[in-house]
Amino acid sequence: MDRPRTDTGRRRLLRRLALGAGVVVALSLTLGLARLRPAAPRVERSTVWIDTVKRGPMLRQVRGLGTLVPEDVRWIPAPAEGRVERILVHPGTVVTAGTILLELSNPELELAAQEAESQALAAMAQYAETDAQLQAAQLERESAAARVESEYEQARLRADTDAELFREGLIADITMKLSALSAREASQRKGLEARRLEKSATAARSQLAALRTLVTQRQAEARMRRGQVRALGVAAGLSGVLQQMEVEVGQRVAAGAALAKVAEPTHLKAVIRVPETLAKDVQLGQRVSVDTRNGVVDGRVARVDPAVQNGTVTVDVHLAGDLPSGARPDLTVDGTIELERLADVIYVGRSAQAQPDGTLAMFRLEKDGSTATRVSVRLGRASVSAIEVRDGLQPGQQVILSDTSAFDSAPAIRLQ
Repeated sequence: MDRPRTDTGRRRLLRRLALGAGVVVALSLTLGLARLRPAAPRVERSTVWIDTVKRGPMLRQVRGLGTLVPEDVRWIPAPAEGRVERILVHPGTVVTAGTILLELSNPELELAAQEAESQALAAMAQYAETDAQLQAAQLERESAAARVESEYEQARLRADTDAELFREGLIADITMKLSALSAREASQRKGLEARRLEKSATAARSQLAALRTLVTQRQAEARMRRGQVRALGVAAGLSGVLQQMEVEVGQRVAAGAALAKVAEPTHLKAVIRVPETLAKDVQLGQRVSVDTRNGVVDGRVARVDPAVQNGTVTVDVHLAGDLPSGARPDLTVDGTIELERLADVIYVGRSAQAQPDGTLAMFRLEKDGSTATRVSVRLGRASVSAIEVRDGLQPGQQVILSDTSAFDSAPAIRLQ
């Protein structure tokens, strides 16, 4: 005979209580896991650059790469159009001002020089011929003037004689008057002939002066043309070293085209390029240290290019003192310009991401030394290897300067 169960309700109640407790435990675990933060990324301490924030004087500097450039450089232009016949000197050769670097040919210029010389000779011949003709004409006029003067003297003597004879009553009155009239006429002819002789001499001098001017012009043109021909043998024009030869044998060049570059190698300057963000602080006269890889030379800023090219500004540096051995044109150098000395500032080493007057997220080490927390740092004036801290860090704190862009989403990292 079956017996009725008496504990069925009790068991059902226990199962319900257990199921409710399980649900509560599951919900609690889910909420707890949701509130947990992900573990901080781990970074090897030896792979990061850690620096300590300092307070004190900071030397602001800006660094740029550049080259050594001769201060005295001359590009040799082509004196005239022509063809390169011979190249006599090659780059690297020491030259003087009169050293012939190359020879050009120009048949048209040679012909023009010969024509100019012929015209000069023709002008000289014309001058000599005209001078001889004028001298002959002048001699004839002087001879005519002498005859007139002789006739005047004869007429004067005859008039004086007739006047004396008339006083003694030996000749008639009319004879004496005719003699006096002849003497006056001879005197007038003498005066006219003298003026004619003077005018003739003046005209001859003027004509010869015009011919002399023509001769001078023709000779000057001939010298110029012949000088152009001689200039086809292109000289260095400057004592130094031939740096470049821009043409080849057989090449046709235009007048004024660059043929060669000559530089004085003992007087060099440094031309360095600095970032445009720091170039605004570069001023004339600032001290510069130029590293030639074989020694450091002091210098001063001599010129700052007003234009920006490819994000940099060109700065010319006048070097003081002797250059180290091995210094030569186009040698790559590293220049460091001293901008200013800040007396009392908070600063830290400059990372690649740090920009002047900007804001940068950095990882600051906590006191335990193994945890680094992300903080926002406001930066100020920058130097080559240091940058001013205006807010976000205090002296004595340590920060990571290495690139941490891989942990941009992490509020902290752990060092191990």
